[in-house]
Amino acid sequence: MAEFSLSVAWHLKRGEEFEPGQYSQDHDWTFTGGEVVPASGAANLGGSPDRTNPEEALIAATSSCHMLTFLAIAAKSNLEMVSYLDQPTGVVGKLEGGRKAVTEITLRPRVVFSEGDMSEEDLMKLHESAHKYCFISNSLTTEVKIEPQHEFRT
Repeated sequence: MAEFSLSVAWHLKRGEEFEPGQYSQDHDWTFTGGEVVPASGAANLGGSPDRTNPEEALIAATSSCHMLTFLAIAAKSNLEMVSYLDQPTGVVGKLEGGRKAVTEITLRPRVVFSEGDMSEEDLMKLHESAHKYCFISNSLTTEVKIEPQHEFRT
């Protein structure tokens, strides 16, 4: 078992009123290694557009976990990887009862292998394994779709 901790800090700015719509949503995420990520609410919810928001962070964490799991499986399968690029998207929708949630995340990994040939079916099996063993995906009730692309360099 592993445990992770970090710091999330928000402070009322000097002269700012703590009233609905009157306070800044800007805050900082400080990770164990000391990296500080400026964060805020989503811009369409009154947050700062130049800061990372929790919804984007969830999508990025899902994509990153899938990629790292995929790379581990590929390495164990002696598949030589050249690159992996994903441009994931997420949808905020409503759950039963009207509560909002990230209801769908779509991963679009573009994987480049150094050589060889792989069927679309085999590629999907690799992505299905990565999805099955990804800690983040296993933690979500959100639907995660995978629309992979791949190519081989010769």
